[in-house]
Amino acid sequence: MRRIKKNDDVMVVAGRDKGKQGKVLRVLDGGERVIVEKVNLVKKHQKPTQKHPQGGIIEKEAPMHSSNVMPMTAGGAFRVSYKRVDAGEAGSRTVRVNAKTSEELE
Repeated sequence: MRRIKKNDDVMVVAGRDKGKQGKVLRVLDGGERVIVEKVNLVKKHQKPTQKHPQGGIIEKEAPMHSSNVMPMTAGGAFRVSYKRVDAGEAGSRTVRVNAKTSEELE
């Protein structure tokens, strides 16, 4: 199970964008790297194409290591722990849990 998943609201806790918040757009490399909306922007020199006929320099989000972000709720950022819950006849399943408040994440 991954600590960070797509569409999670996260806060950057390390690096040049420390303190910024955003939504996870993609999870790459089996959960090792994430792309966060409007965070870790880099400039890319784009050749003219049919999609971008002007070409030029564009800004886009670059991947960052998942250890540099923490999920967050209204109460702030928190560490993730895991808990096994009974799913009835289907057996048990593992869920992500807020380590501070022990509330389950979806």
